Amino acid sequence: MFQTLSAQECAACHREFYDEWATTIHSQAWTDPYFQVDWRFEDKPQVCKNCHIPLDRQQEHQVLGFRDSEKWDPILAPNPDFDAELQHEGVTCNVCHLRDGKILGVYGDSNAPHPVERIDNPNRVCVRCHVVSGERWDTFFKFPPCGTVAEIQTNQGKQCVKDVDNLTTDTIAALGCVDCHMPLLQRPLVTGGKVRATRRHLWRGGHEPAMVKQALTISFEETAGVAAGEHRFELAITNSGAAHYVPTGTPDRHLTVQLRLLDAKGKVLKEEDHLLKRTVMWRPFIIDLWDTRLPHGEQRSYHLAFPDQQQAVAVEAVVRYHLLDEKRRQRIGYENKEPIAYDVFRQRLPVTEVNL
Repeated sequence: MFQTLSAQECAACHREFYDEWATTIHSQAWTDPYFQVDWRFEDKPQVCKNCHIPLDRQQEHQVLGFRDSEKWDPILAPNPDFDAELQHEGVTCNVCHLRDGKILGVYGDSNAPHPVERIDNPNRVCVRCHVVSGERWDTFFKFPPCGTVAEIQTNQGKQCVKDVDNLTTDTIAALGCVDCHMPLLQRPLVTGGKVRATRRHLWRGGHEPAMVKQALTISFEETAGVAAGEHRFELAITNSGAAHYVPTGTPDRHLTVQLRLLDAKGKVLKEEDHLLKRTVMWRPFIIDLWDTRLPHGEQRSYHLAFPDQQQAVAVEAVVRYHLLDEKRRQRIGYENKEPIAYDVFRQRLPVTEVNL
């Protein structure tokens, strides 16, 4: 059926899909410099490979068993089928589409040059990695780290399932993963084929500013002061577009909110700073300390109040998305070539006169 499991072989018929995949973080799941530095810093845990290079041929070692019931301490042996080139493809086509010698797809065409199995719900392929097991004696948290599906379930008022095998068909169908991260597009499934509904293979997320902005509704305005002669500015931020928390994924990701009172030269006269982040203690136990991220549908309001003063001319609101905390970057020795933070919102409003 296949000469190799490489995405390049799939590209012979599915070129547009391959070209999209090649631009994604999924294709860089193994080679991403940040992942590599962080993984080495944490002593190269085997469990990370289960999602970053899930195919058996992508891994240098076979897992023969485990020394512990939680399956964190594997018994390894050399893998005779290891393919170094395939490893560098990360989450490649066959990670999602190949099961038991068949290619999973929503159409199940019988004239394909390979065996095909039709799936009714494409979210099925997402949950294999985005449901993270959290059942260990030393873990005490609401959501497993990187457990985006658990966040969606909680937002839907359902019990958080921490094992992919316990997810029902209805639960998987209700997740909505592909609706946002794989939007529909009319085009041929194969080169020269008939035009029909397909899904983009882009999976944009935290690395894409436009995607994060799409998840949030942000407003900034001057409101009535509480005390006489007081100015009051309000920034409201709502998770209006994401079924999961914002941010989601690795706990390194977070949002910062800044409200700054400025004079005519841009000097900061007063500042309010806020952090939207999940904070986890990793040793000696894994414990959620606090979580100030935005669940689906939740709005937070932040205020800057100050008395009328001649020097104040403007208030600036800045919301930034951070892929990584600067202190963490320095600690693990990650020398980033791309920015690790970007603006989601930035606006400056003038300070008006107050009617005393």
